[in-house]
Amino acid sequence: MPDALLTAHPATPSAHVRSVTADVQFDRATGLSLRFILTGELDQLIIPSAGAVRRSDRLWEHTCFEAFVSGEGGVRYLEFNLAPSRQWAGYGFAGYRQRDESWTAPTPRIEVVRTVATLEMHAQIPLDAFRPLCPSRMLRLGLTAVIEARDGSLSYWALAHPPGRPDFHHADGFVLGLDVVAAAASQPVADLP
Repeated sequence: MPDALLTAHPATPSAHVRSVTADVQFDRATGLSLRFILTGELDQLIIPSAGAVRRSDRLWEHTCFEAFVSGEGGVRYLEFNLAPSRQWAGYGFAGYRQRDESWTAPTPRIEVVRTVATLEMHAQIPLDAFRPLCPSRMLRLGLTAVIEARDGSLSYWALAHPPGRPDFHHADGFVLGLDVVAAAASQPVADLP
C-alpha cells in the first residue's frame, strides 16, 4: 500500500507536525508490517529515546503510533501501541472498548530511525496476533498517532476521525481494508486471520 496520510483531529492541531504517514503490508510468513513516518519540528515534540523492546501500558498518554485491526463485519478488534522508545502494548477487545483479557499479544519487532526532522518507526506484528479475527478474509485497520508537544499538549492523528471528540476505538475510524487472502493466496482461508 502506498503511504496513507493521517490528519490531526480538528480539536487538536499541532503547529510542530508537518505530516504523519503510514504504510501497511501483510505477509503470511511475517504478519503485519507497519511503517509510520512523522515529520516536523521534532525538537518541539516529546519523543523518548529508543531503548530495549518491552511491553508497557498507557503508551497513548504520550507520543506513540497505533494500529486498530478488526475482521470485516466483526465487532472484535485488536489494538497495538508502538512508542518511539520501542515500548509496546497489545490489547484485545470483544466489542467497543470491552477488553478481552484472554488474548495475549505476541511481541512485535520494532525499529526506530530519527533524524533532525523525521521520526520513522517500523513494526512487524507476528501473524499469530490476528488469530482472534479468524476466519475473516478482509481486515479493517485504523492507523493513528498521538503526538506530545513540549508544552504538554497532545494532538491526535488518524486516517479518519468519527464525529465528536478523538476516539480511535470507534469503528468509523477503521477505514483501511486489507485483503489477507489476496496477500497470501496460497494459504487456505481457514488458516488466515
